[in-house]
Amino acid sequence: MALRDITKTGVQKAIAEFDDLGRERFLECNRFGKAHRYWLIHDGKRYDAKAIVGVAHKYDLPSEGPLRSPRLKSGRGTVVRRLRELGYLVEEL
Repeated sequence: MALRDITKTGVQKAIAEFDDLGRERFLECNRFGKAHRYWLIHDGKRYDAKAIVGVAHKYDLPSEGPLRSPRLKSGRGTVVRRLRELGYLVEEL
């Protein structure tokens, strides 16, 4: 599966999981580190962009689970571009 296959539905489910678990537990359970540069902004809240996309993958393709490095690289040309293609606001620090 490629980043282009990540769907808005998958992202929404990842956001819901983040909200249910809280940031620390979400990152821990899905084995992601904290964001340093790119943040997904949704309903006035900030989410770790790479982790959200990685977890969206497990909802879009459950048999493969979360998408992780080295297949998932954060950056303007990857995670950020896909989130923006789906209509999300991404903040760069």
